[in-house]
Amino acid sequence: MTGWLVIAGLGPGDDSLVTPQVTQALAQASDVIGYIPYVRRVADRPGLTRHETDNREEISRARHALALAAQGHRVVVVSSGDPGVFAMAAAIFEAVEDGPQEWRRLDIQVLPGVTAMLAAAARIGAPLGHDFCAINLSDNMKPWDLITRRLRLAAEADFAMALYNPRSNARPARFADALTVLRQVCAPARPLIFARAVSTPDENIHVAALSDATPEMADMRTVVLVGSSATRVIQRDGTPYVYTPRSVPE
Repeated sequence: MTGWLVIAGLGPGDDSLVTPQVTQALAQASDVIGYIPYVRRVADRPGLTRHETDNREEISRARHALALAAQGHRVVVVSSGDPGVFAMAAAIFEAVEDGPQEWRRLDIQVLPGVTAMLAAAARIGAPLGHDFCAINLSDNMKPWDLITRRLRLAAEADFAMALYNPRSNARPARFADALTVLRQVCAPARPLIFARAVSTPDENIHVAALSDATPEMADMRTVVLVGSSATRVIQRDGTPYVYTPRSVPE
């Protein structure tokens, strides 16, 4: 087969955070496929066809990309952040597993990107400096009971956490429920970092104690970083530094 498929992460927003590997793949692509705002981040040029799809069409988008690659197209499927973190890489391989045998012979590569939790952590210091986990609070693809169970267990295990997709217009109460779970396990002073639209002109980063956190502090462009019990806040003029020590007292 002469076609290929690249699954690429466009980073959190700033073009300077797109990796050279991804830039090279986009320059060679005949087709770019992805969620509408992500495809529109890719500059148009002669010879490039852009395929924009809705956010809830991941599997059909994956099948379309694989079919084009099987026909000889050079296809890049774009995600924001990293394509392997709550994004399109998993959908592509799910489609490969369930699809025709010829898709398994395709040249498929996953190119990493800077995901939102890493960009946000770098802006504020090192809140993910020790053991941490990432939890997607969207219940579009899994039940809310499972989300709250994982959230509670992660808090009980004293992980720092990165919470993706915390709050949307369709489910405004879910993040309030998540805060309730955290308050049942964590101390009131536990630091939360609300990092919105990191690396874009709309960037806003705010640190709040768990006791002071409100649902309105987050939306779908926000990643929320939750400190562990060891996480420290260094107050200074402006936004504080937040870090989690790498050593844990015995």
